Amino acid sequence: MSSSIASGAAIGPDWELDYYSRPILEPDGKKRWELLICSTPEVGEDGAAIGDTFQWLRICPAASVNSLWLREALEQALVEAQAAGFAPPRRLRCWRASMRTMVQRAAEGLGMELVASRRTYALVSWLEQRQRQVYPAEEGYLVGPLAPPPVAIRPVPVPLPEAARGESWCWASLPLEALASAGQWRSSFSALVPLPAGLDPQATVPGVRLFGGSRALAIAGWVAGLEPVRLEIDGRQLVLEAGLEDRWSLGNLAAEEAEAARAAFALARQQAAGLQFLAVQAQDGDQQFEGFWLLRDLPDA
Repeated sequence: MSSSIASGAAIGPDWELDYYSRPILEPDGKKRWELLICSTPEVGEDGAAIGDTFQWLRICPAASVNSLWLREALEQALVEAQAAGFAPPRRLRCWRASMRTMVQRAAEGLGMELVASRRTYALVSWLEQRQRQVYPAEEGYLVGPLAPPPVAIRPVPVPLPEAARGESWCWASLPLEALASAGQWRSSFSALVPLPAGLDPQATVPGVRLFGGSRALAIAGWVAGLEPVRLEIDGRQLVLEAGLEDRWSLGNLAAEEAEAARAAFALARQQAAGLQFLAVQAQDGDQQFEGFWLLRDLPDA
């Protein structure tokens, strides 16, 4: 069986992929491996998700974990997506650095660009739901880890590339209800996420505005290529996490400012589902954006 995206064919939303072991022991004593694929939800004019979302799952025998099995599974997913009325994606996002090479090999020739990115919010939410509700009910579920997980060594934040640096930046905040119309805002580069249901419309969403002057459009293009994921405070630095493991320093903060920002991000996790935003504009007072991204502070599953 062979399936690839034909030139000129209709293109659907991006796909988000996770191919990894789960906390379940199979009868042969080996951990279960699963392939999870979902399409990135499209955002309507009211900020909510529109249309159906493609979700696809396959269990992989531990002895078959390789790029050949994964390629065949991707081909099958494309076939079943088409049969269900979903157009194929142009891009495939993979968020595990350890699986990037295998996914790259499997996707070669299928017409999908691999994007190494943690901007896979729908997939992480789905995986969290399975970890809470599905895996604990499975036979062979591992109640706790067999050994303490290794402590990840986080890269030291580095300054943004020269081409992506603005002239200045400032803090900003918006009520959740204002972001519902973000899809209608004028922006040369943007990436939105559906606003979770059931939140207080007046909940405050924190963010950062980068001002680039005459270079604002070019800066927005560079930021888009960085795949921005979330903002955080590391010590007294404002850090933009992006891509798979990239951590970019946006600036140094005074101690009180850093603590206030840390508290604002924590409050957003509690009241606004971790939503944040990053905007690029030419200057303060502009009514349009050169770039606007909704971000979410979610665990890396």
